[in-house]
Amino acid sequence: MWPIWAASESILSPRRGIHVVDSGAQAGVDAVDLVAQTGVYPVNLLVEPPDVRVHGLHLATHLVERGIRSTSSSEVNALLRIHSSGMAAEPTTSFHTLTPDRVLDAVEVGGLRCTGRCLPLRALENRVYEVELEDERRLVVKFYRPGRWSRETILDEHRFLEDLVASEVPAVAPMDLGSGQTLNEANGIYYAAFPKVRGLTLDELDAENRRRIGRTIGRMHAVGAARPAPHRPKLDLQHYIHEPLEILMKGNFMPENLGPRYRDMALRIADAIAKPLAAARPQRIHGDLHWGNILWTPDPVLVDFDDCVMGPPVQDLWLLVRGRGEEASKAREDLVEGYELFREFDRSTFALIEPLRAMRIIYVSGWIAKRWDDPSFPHAYPNFKDIRYWMQEYEALAEIAEILT
Repeated sequence: MWPIWAASESILSPRRGIHVVDSGAQAGVDAVDLVAQTGVYPVNLLVEPPDVRVHGLHLATHLVERGIRSTSSSEVNALLRIHSSGMAAEPTTSFHTLTPDRVLDAVEVGGLRCTGRCLPLRALENRVYEVELEDERRLVVKFYRPGRWSRETILDEHRFLEDLVASEVPAVAPMDLGSGQTLNEANGIYYAAFPKVRGLTLDELDAENRRRIGRTIGRMHAVGAARPAPHRPKLDLQHYIHEPLEILMKGNFMPENLGPRYRDMALRIADAIAKPLAAARPQRIHGDLHWGNILWTPDPVLVDFDDCVMGPPVQDLWLLVRGRGEEASKAREDLVEGYELFREFDRSTFALIEPLRAMRIIYVSGWIAKRWDDPSFPHAYPNFKDIRYWMQEYEALAEIAEILT
């Protein structure tokens, strides 16, 4: 006989507890009845005996940890589906087999109600969906790739966003789905929901709009400098050159005769930039602030802080102006003019632009190589193993190395 389990009355209301009872004798089958007593609407779910302790105790522990004193039948239904469907699957397997039903269950776990509309959005690193609620709000729900970030690392991202919103910097902070926190978990996968923001992405701006986005970045960095993000990566040589280079050298991605030259060029650049990069004062920054991560509504709104790091502020400027000539210099000055209305910018860090460019080239190739077993990556980067791709990458690094040395 399977033991009867009941949630502590100090946490759950006596009339709204979760109980596991042995019903095999009455039902005449080898099963148990997991009953969620929710007021006058009991929810019954038959589960096989080997699973009851996993599903029932996991669900109850989840409720206790959340400190829920009462819950509706639909909330319990959502919880039961989340904690029973795919429970035995590894988080990575579940991540690659997310279904609309599982996404909707995750959103409804805290009491929100969805219409059933669930639209997958284009994303490679994470799985992202647009979900419609019955009150006509639209959410963007992000399921974080398992194994990439720890819970603490993601919460550092959320804390940065919350700090920005509290200071009225235009950014999109995660929502509480009713669980009392912004970061939730289903089947070992962390996920968060954000209110949908409608806007346009632009890749060309006049001087005045460059000053506008410069003001926004200046305000973001003023908030970012107020406290650290101890669990976020640092924009350093280990994370952006040595680790991705090791992945590339172990994989069969570039032509065999090019590999040693590519490695030597990357290490030459690393040696040249070690001191100036270490001298730059790190703080919380966006880390991946290209034009696609700025929505114009018509005012600029910053989105997608998934790659936020501790790094030099210049990282969030050079990605918006990538050239080397006089026109690029003038465009950067427009950004800085707006930026310095809110905080001083160290113009000497413009010398880090070429090092940061090289680091990004190596890091992105290493990232693609690391994710190559994910079917979406070969589809998105069909030329990744082509010799022309690697010759272009090598030539770009060689050009930067000449500038630096």
